Amino acid sequence: MKRKSFDKKELLTRALTGVIGFALLLGMRFYAVQGRSVYEITPTTGIEYETAEVLEVLEDNTQTNPDIEDTLVGSQKLELEIKSGRYSGDEVEITNYLSPYRNYSIYAEQGMTLSVRITTTGDNEYTVSVDNYERTPWLLIFIGIFLLVLIIVGGRQGISAVFGLLFTTGGVIFVLLPLLVQRGWPPIPTTLLVVALTMFVSFVLIGGLHTKSMTAALGCFGGVLLAGLFAALAGRIVHISGLNMDEAESLVLTASDGGLKVRGLLICGILIAAEGAIMDISMSVASAVDEVHAVDPARSAKELFRSGMNIGRDAMGTMANTLVLAFAGTGLNMMLLIYAYDVSYERLMNADFLSMELIRAIAGSLGMILAVPLVAFLSAQILKKKQAA
Repeated sequence: MKRKSFDKKELLTRALTGVIGFALLLGMRFYAVQGRSVYEITPTTGIEYETAEVLEVLEDNTQTNPDIEDTLVGSQKLELEIKSGRYSGDEVEITNYLSPYRNYSIYAEQGMTLSVRITTTGDNEYTVSVDNYERTPWLLIFIGIFLLVLIIVGGRQGISAVFGLLFTTGGVIFVLLPLLVQRGWPPIPTTLLVVALTMFVSFVLIGGLHTKSMTAALGCFGGVLLAGLFAALAGRIVHISGLNMDEAESLVLTASDGGLKVRGLLICGILIAAEGAIMDISMSVASAVDEVHAVDPARSAKELFRSGMNIGRDAMGTMANTLVLAFAGTGLNMMLLIYAYDVSYERLMNADFLSMELIRAIAGSLGMILAVPLVAFLSAQILKKKQAA
């Protein structure tokens, strides 16, 4: 009976934390988007992206190109029915051009649903072009499969993890982005604020309001902070900032509208990327120390710290590989080009993109590694002080 009462209290704590956290996110979101300028569509002008069904392929003038992996080139004449938006129900005939590259590689078949670009040029006058495959339903299905598997395998903890994931994602997309773009808040402090909030709520949702969750949260935030400090210092030494990113020019143009500060965005990305891995290892170490203490309360703080370090070291190597390989995976195409064009060592080592990727990988890995002794120390000290009290 006592255990059941504890479970109810635990469930209430997690639910209350989630409700307060989501309410706080909604309030911050409401503040962040106030006064935002929105792209306006008029009866005679505007660009819209809608869905359309291929009623019939009237002509197919495509052929394979053996020089580029047998990709299709040429054109198709299509009859489409627009399925969404203000022109829903209209039937149009368009020409769909194909090439091996990106926006012109959409091969249409009868019955297929496509994403189309509709450009209005006058009163009920518009042109339609194929933009891409309609992927939304499948992507939502993939997300649903992931969440369902997480819940089935994780049980109650899986449900908590889903809410934590939704909270973290919502904090980054619906709060951090508008605060940076619309309000022009300083990037690094704002990112740290959102990271701290999402981290705390996620830890409570997953582990409850216990010593292990709080020490994991503190150690995790410390690791993220150290990763950011290293990235800032390294970037200053090698003259790398957000202004070196590929998207910098477009972001600078955006900054003129809302006051976005581009220079610190590189470090913001590192803080966000490092948060996930550091949360993982922080909770692992905190849970392990808590379990060791529960099994053998007589162990000293020093012994608990040593146990946490031993467990953390086992996970440290694979987690570092995870971060480095994740960054390497995102830059795989660039690495292939470097190899194919036989870029010289001197040019490669001084290229902006390589410096940025190395700083990202090293900063994230350092933050994760340093979080291990920090969490182990905090867990050991707090558990023993709590026991003595």
